[in-house]
Amino acid sequence: MSDSPAADTSRRFDRAVVAQALRRLAVAPQAPWLHGEIARRMAERLAIVRKQPDAIADWWSFGGAGAEHLARAYPQARRIAVEPTPALRERSAQLAKAPWWSPKRWSGAPVTVLSADQVEPGSVQLVWANMMLQAVFDPPVVLGQWQRALAVDGFAMFSCFGPDTLKELRALYRRLGWAVPAADFVDMHDLGDMLVQAGFADPVMDQELITLTWASPQALLAELRGLGGNAAPERFAGLRTPRWRERLHAGLQGLAGPDGRISMSFEVAYGHAFKAPPRVPLAAETTVSLDDMRALVRARQGSR
Repeated sequence: MSDSPAADTSRRFDRAVVAQALRRLAVAPQAPWLHGEIARRMAERLAIVRKQPDAIADWWSFGGAGAEHLARAYPQARRIAVEPTPALRERSAQLAKAPWWSPKRWSGAPVTVLSADQVEPGSVQLVWANMMLQAVFDPPVVLGQWQRALAVDGFAMFSCFGPDTLKELRALYRRLGWAVPAADFVDMHDLGDMLVQAGFADPVMDQELITLTWASPQALLAELRGLGGNAAPERFAGLRTPRWRERLHAGLQGLAGPDGRISMSFEVAYGHAFKAPPRVPLAAETTVSLDDMRALVRARQGSR
């Protein structure tokens, strides 16, 4: 699969907004709270997978906030923190350096920090990607990167926002006659189809709706900013006036429940799938690479 964006799979959003959000993330005190909570929930699902990975690719590691969960679940596994920007790679590299007095310096598996194109093909048994696909321009390209990074019978596990995320805010913007407040998110069924097209087997997708509440419009907007930004290309790109902000705050306050708190919904899609053995096309004369032949033999032995 080519790494160049495909016209029929790329999403409609402003990549400059995502780049700005990643710059803010690189200097943030920590990953967003919601990302950490979803990482905890996703880690609970690791129990369904019996395979113990020797190496893990933690895709967009810092923002995914899953490093501690992975270390707890697989203390002996080598971890690769895959980051999308130089600033985030530097951030993860610093986090991987334990102080000389820390027990972590003398125990546990090493951590390597790489970009996506530096991950060796077939070098990991688990790709973990928490809350990053919503910020990806062309999801099938990323799924292809996962598929290449995985060894045969390795598995990918991920989470991301679904289409019902911020449905209350979207409805408010429609009532006020404003452009959309966020880019569209990919439906989990479409993600399942993309997994199959990328060469994964037995994809399993499910979702849950998480409701968060805030005491004020200001607190809500501050947390949404920490989660990213409005990357919809049709958003209002100019500076907003104080009057517009007052209307937004009033509209958000109007969504408050009897307790005075403002609620927002976040649809979270979860998925996992395995890398299937390579398929050998039938022909009058068939050439099979040595790596593919080894993978086919291992898969056949593993099925006995």
